[in-house]
Amino acid sequence: MSLTLHYHPLSSFCWKALIALHENGVPFTPHLVNLGDPAERAALLALSPIGKFPVLRDEARGETVPESSIIIEHLDRHYPSVTRLIPEDADLALKTRLRDRFLDLYVHLPMQKIVGDRLRPAADRKDPHGVAEARAQLRTSYAALEREIAATGWMMGEHFTLADCAAAPALYYGNLNEPFGDGHPRLHAYLERLMARPSFARVLKQAEPYFGMLPRDG
Repeated sequence: MSLTLHYHPLSSFCWKALIALHENGVPFTPHLVNLGDPAERAALLALSPIGKFPVLRDEARGETVPESSIIIEHLDRHYPSVTRLIPEDADLALKTRLRDRFLDLYVHLPMQKIVGDRLRPAADRKDPHGVAEARAQLRTSYAALEREIAATGWMMGEHFTLADCAAAPALYYGNLNEPFGDGHPRLHAYLERLMARPSFARVLKQAEPYFGMLPRDG
């Protein structure tokens, strides 16, 4: 296959890229990277010097594509399918990219701050202020999304887009670590729609064997 995605099945940003690949329908090879293995880490660093996943290798085009949003743009441009994840209308495309940035910066990253803190050994968990700030940011972001999303449909309206690929992992993990609460009925309903979407349901199913590795309170 021309496309290989280097990923980990619990990585939220990898989920974002996987959802897009499943929506797109283009054949690809998933390559699970174990960063604890020196050889696998070195191989990932050879592809992408930052050493972060996901990374998409496109052999047909001779390109290595890092970063989940750029991977999705790459798929939409070079492997277009019935599901266009970037709207053709230029203004709506810009709004979609803005919502993608909002979700990554103000939901995804604060959520990762909380999870990252839990992954540290108990003796090294020394940033309660940073975690409190992350939780506050998530609550602010939830409130903004509750006001803006529709009662039905997807993040940008009728069509599933890049913004929904970003929202699915960010809100799934966000709700696990800083629950929405009762004051966000639209957000709850939207997450349920995302989890029922075949592309995201497939990602969740494939991640199930690894869920025991997720950090827990206590």
